[in-house]
Amino acid sequence: MQTLDEMLSLNLLTPEQHFEIGAYIAKARTPELIMQMPASLWRTLELASVLMNVDADLTRPPEL
Repeated sequence: MQTLDEMLSLNLLTPEQHFEIGAYIAKARTPELIMQMPASLWRTLELASVLMNVDADLTRPPEL
């Protein structure tokens, strides 16, 4: 949820998209069900992730 909140604060998601994605994830509860998110929400989440450069955060070595 923290990442979704950050996407909202950066205006990468509208309040409605933030609510819809958050509600879907809260209801889905498993990675398999989350992967079945409606295509329009999934595309929105993917675009926001790319704009935030989330992949770079995942490949960066941990800080010690």
